[in-house]
Amino acid sequence: MSNYHFITNWSLKGRPEEIYRILEDVERLCEWWPSVYLKVTVTKPGAAGGVGKEVELLTKGWLPYLLKWKFKVIESHFPTGFSIEAMGDFVGKGIWTIGDVNEKGYCNVKYDWNIRADKKLIRHLSWLLRPIFSANHHWAMRKGGESLALELRRRRMEQNVPEPSKAIFVGTLK
Repeated sequence: MSNYHFITNWSLKGRPEEIYRILEDVERLCEWWPSVYLKVTVTKPGAAGGVGKEVELLTKGWLPYLLKWKFKVIESHFPTGFSIEAMGDFVGKGIWTIGDVNEKGYCNVKYDWNIRADKKLIRHLSWLLRPIFSANHHWAMRKGGESLALELRRRRMEQNVPEPSKAIFVGTLK
């Protein structure tokens, strides 16, 4: 009952190469996606292209609880995407797919997240609160799309780029 499958699509002004580079640069997630990523630690660098990279994360959404999980990069196809295997409070697989640039200069970025929530709170309450937990995920991904668009502008050295949204309700529920 605590299995979730989410597909997120972002339309971002940018080239696949620059979008890929930002997404793979996990050490900077807390800087450009601070509403969700509170702490990121690379525990194993992996091979060229990122395969084998292992990362520990502390994340949150708008609900007042924290999520501790890890991921390992299991596939990498620069610049069209990569796949991760998640462990910890989330167990499953995430697949990033980055499309070609369209005539207006936008790429479609798709994230396919197929997981089981192993955090006790979510696991035990999914039968009742699934719509709220799903809304929490959608909020986090909406913030991610907004923040990635800002980061693309920042890396292009555009003027007057606002800061990304910060974390709210930095939760303490275990």
